[in-house]
Amino acid sequence: MLTTPYVTGTPNWIDLGTPDIDAANTFYNGVFGWQFQSAGPEAGGYGMFQLGGKTAAGGMTVPPEQGPPAWNVYFQSPDAEATAKAVEANGGRVVVEPMDVFDLGRMAIFADPAGAAYASWQPGKNKGLDSVNDPGSLAWLELYTPVPDAALAHYSAVYGWETSTMPLPDGSGTYTMVNPAGAGEEAMFGGVVPQAADPLEAQGDPYWLPYFTVTDCDATVAKARELGATVRMEPIDMEGVGRFAKLADPAGAKFAIMQGIEPQAA
Repeated sequence: MLTTPYVTGTPNWIDLGTPDIDAANTFYNGVFGWQFQSAGPEAGGYGMFQLGGKTAAGGMTVPPEQGPPAWNVYFQSPDAEATAKAVEANGGRVVVEPMDVFDLGRMAIFADPAGAAYASWQPGKNKGLDSVNDPGSLAWLELYTPVPDAALAHYSAVYGWETSTMPLPDGSGTYTMVNPAGAGEEAMFGGVVPQAADPLEAQGDPYWLPYFTVTDCDATVAKARELGATVRMEPIDMEGVGRFAKLADPAGAKFAIMQGIEPQAA
């Protein structure tokens, strides 16, 4: 599971690029209770989605000609330049060269060998998201990719990720999970899924899908639909995991929600 403080290779930031950040604020406030706070004019419209005074995500307006609406995930790097070199040496591409973000940290944007976008954050004063796993916060990631083995080789070389597998409840195969080097399986934060195995994802481009924790999956889906979301997959149960659904916000950015299993009383 996601934890703080972060270590090398863990997801430590996530942000939304959207054509209208005010509209996005209205939507995500209704769904998760977030409040957008601008970082000021010097930040070019960038700001933070706050949840109970803690940062749950970042976001900014991105004109359509600069890219489609999307959630972007950042993995912690101790050295942005070294990470960029490792990306290129292992079949990936540097989309945005490492750059300082004031004194907050250093970022770079990449594409993996299949074209899935991701980024790195080298912390400065900003150590990462304040809130993870709590309701309305990032809890899990999934990479949909045509060739999981090639993707895992890339990210393991760049960040040192380790993997483990579990059988799928329906007996259709196995699910591959990733965790930071040396952190053990209790630090798993995401899964890697072959696109061909999921009809919903098979025809799209490779991408990282963020999951946010909710306390009531069905009620959250109903609220999101009311606010203009597209329900890409209705709520379903997964044995031993919980109940989840896949959505796209009114602008088209894809995300998912997960309601975990409540602990049983002894």
